Amino acid sequence: MPSFATSPGTRDILPPDSGRWRAFQQVFADVVETAGYGHIIPPMFEDLGVFLRVGETTEIVTKEMYDFEDKGGRRVALRPEQTASVCRAFVEHRPVTPWKVWYAGPNFRYEKPQQGRYRQFDQVGIEALGVDDPQLDAEVIALAMEFYARLGLRQVRLAINSLGDSGDRDRYSAALRAHFAANLGALSAESQATLERNPLRVLDSKREQDAPLIAAAPKMADHLSDSAAQHFAQVQSALRDAGIDFVIDDRLVRGLDYYRRTTFEFISTSLAAAHTAIGGGGRYDGLVAALGGPETPGIGFALGLDRTLLACDAEGVFAAPASRVEVFVVDITGGGAATEICAALRAAGVGADRAYEARRMKAQMKSADRSGARLAVIIGDDELAANTAVIRTMEGGSQQTVPRDELVASVRRALRPSSV
Repeated sequence: MPSFATSPGTRDILPPDSGRWRAFQQVFADVVETAGYGHIIPPMFEDLGVFLRVGETTEIVTKEMYDFEDKGGRRVALRPEQTASVCRAFVEHRPVTPWKVWYAGPNFRYEKPQQGRYRQFDQVGIEALGVDDPQLDAEVIALAMEFYARLGLRQVRLAINSLGDSGDRDRYSAALRAHFAANLGALSAESQATLERNPLRVLDSKREQDAPLIAAAPKMADHLSDSAAQHFAQVQSALRDAGIDFVIDDRLVRGLDYYRRTTFEFISTSLAAAHTAIGGGGRYDGLVAALGGPETPGIGFALGLDRTLLACDAEGVFAAPASRVEVFVVDITGGGAATEICAALRAAGVGADRAYEARRMKAQMKSADRSGARLAVIIGDDELAANTAVIRTMEGGSQQTVPRDELVASVRRALRPSSV
C-alpha cells in the first residue's frame, strides 16, 4: 500500500498548534464584533468570473489561481482571497448598508511554498461596505492594530498610501510606464515582463537591479486628484486623533487591481525574513459595481495567520493555550469508575480525561503527566470498595482521600487558585 503525505504547500495543523489557531480567530472575533462586525462564511469556491474582477493583470489571477471545470461544466475557482466573495455576497443579497462583516478561513494560491507562505493559507479579515468616510478608513485600521495589541505584539509598523481614484491610478500607471520604458535596459527581465502587464507591480520588485529606477520613479502623491488628496489627508488626521503612528509609503500599491484611495500594510519589525508584511488592505470602491451591483464604496483588510504567528513567536507572545484537561482519572479497577467520574466532572464543566485498555498504574500516571492536568483522581481496589477516591496534585504530589459523592465538589475546590 502507498504511504501518502500532504500535497506541496499544505500541511496538517496538529494540537497544540490547532488550539492556537482557534484562539487566534477567537481573539479576532472578540475585537471586531464589539465594533459591529457580523460573521460571514463565504463558499470556498466561486464562479471564476468573481475572481477575474480581482484584476486580470495580477499574478493571483494569471499564475496562482486554482481554477477548473466542475462536473456540471461550470468554470469555478478556489478562492484566492475573500474580499471578492464578500462583495459578490453583497450584490446577491443586498443587505442594508453600512454592511460590516468579518471572516476567517483558508484561501488557495499556487505559489512557491516558503516560510509563512503556503498554497493553502488562512486569513482573518473585515469588510465594510456602503460608507465613503475617511473616519471609517481610520477605524478599520485601528481595529487591526487593536487586534495585534491583544495578541501581545508591539513591533508592528503601519504604512499607508493613497492610490487615488480610477482616473488617478490610470494617469500614474501611464507615468510609470513611460519612466520605466525610457530605462528598459536597466530593469530586470522579470520587471520588464511585469511592466507589460501592470506598471504599478514593478514597484513591488525587491531585486537590487531594479532599486535605483524604482527610487527615481514618479510618486503617486503627485498624481492624486484634489478629492483623493483631501480624503487621504483626512485619513491621516483621523489616525493621529486615534493615537495611531504611521509612515507614508508612496511605493505601497498592494497586490490586487481593485484598490482605490486608501491602502495600508502592517509590517512586523521583529521578522528578519524578506517577507515581513503580516497583513494589509484598503479601499475598493469600484469592486461591487464590477460584480454587477450598484456603485458602493468599500474598505477592508486581511491579516495572514501564519505570518502573524511567526511575528508572535519572534516577540515571544501568544503561545499555544494550555490544555483544557484539568483532571486525569487513573482507574486500575477495570475502567468503569473512570467512565462515571469523567462524565460527572465534564458535566460540572471540569475538563477530564482518562486512560484505556486497563493499563497499569505507572503507565496511567505517565499519561496523566502528558495530559497537562493539574490533578489526578485515582481509583484502586481499596477506593472502589470504600466508595472513595484519591485526589493528587500533579505538581508536588500532595493528596487527599474523599468520598465519591463529594468528589466533584472537592475537585472544584482543589482547582481554585489559592489566595495569597
